[in-house]
Amino acid sequence: MAERKTVLVVDDASLVRLYYRTTLEAAGFNVEEALNGLEALEKLPGLGADLLIVDINMPQMDGFSFLATTRQMDAPVAGTPALLTSTESREADFEAARVAGANYYLVKPVSQQTLVEVACMLCGVRR
Repeated sequence: MAERKTVLVVDDASLVRLYYRTTLEAAGFNVEEALNGLEALEKLPGLGADLLIVDINMPQMDGFSFLATTRQMDAPVAGTPALLTSTESREADFEAARVAGANYYLVKPVSQQTLVEVACMLCGVRR
């Protein structure tokens, strides 16, 4: 990867954040983390994130609310590609993700290969 892309992982589960970090860094990404949507909103301005990977079910601010808020922010933050992840797999969850502004939705658990493939696709990185 010529230019390292930066991914902001927003998930309240430390093991999930570690799994995503380890997988994505091995694939050549820079990874930043946030425990929930509120913390992520504090980190986002000035971070220059190329991708948001966001859990839906989190305390203080869930993934839907976080993403909907980012879509109302100024560019370039508003246009940052977003991957929502959840253990929920109902059609209503996919629709809520679309309405919030998600570019992609994956049901957990997410394989390392799928995570890297989707991250590369959303960041425009060729592998």
